[in-house]
Amino acid sequence: MADELLVRFGAPTLAGIKTGSLFSYEYGSRKRLAAELRELNRVLGPKGLRILPMRFGKERVLLYVYRPLDLTRDLGRKDALSILHETGYRSDDAQGCVAELMSRLRSGKPFPHEIGLFLSYPPEDVRGFIENHAGGYKLIGAWKVYGDVEKARRTFDRYARCTDTYCKQWASGVSIGRLAVAV
Repeated sequence: MADELLVRFGAPTLAGIKTGSLFSYEYGSRKRLAAELRELNRVLGPKGLRILPMRFGKERVLLYVYRPLDLTRDLGRKDALSILHETGYRSDDAQGCVAELMSRLRSGKPFPHEIGLFLSYPPEDVRGFIENHAGGYKLIGAWKVYGDVEKARRTFDRYARCTDTYCKQWASGVSIGRLAVAV
């Protein structure tokens, strides 16, 4: 079930401390997946969350759970906008950028490394990853760090504690609707 993976890989997003999370999910049929996603969006929507299928494989789908309002804020930052424009995004609108990212993921072209901007990675780290071709980083955790190592360590620890707490709550029977925080 997608709910368990959503908790395991998206807890910081559900908790409102991260804009977006991606995870891979094995689905049986597109029809059943669409029904699951409709139900998840029905539950998560009032909390300010949305979940979308970003790329389909034969048996797996890449799902993106995110907070549209937070994404608008993140992508509206000058350094993030600069990266988006440099990588060919034609829209400054967050939803237009999500549609463009989805198109890029589905195109079969090289992986769009600007995806970090959609996942709360600091723009300086996204830029560092792109410019250094994934090498020369200072620290690796939830992402490769090229900028502020101490801030990244604190964030990685915060994400890990959140995930641990949410997984324990999920295992004890707390529903997705109760785990998702309205911010």
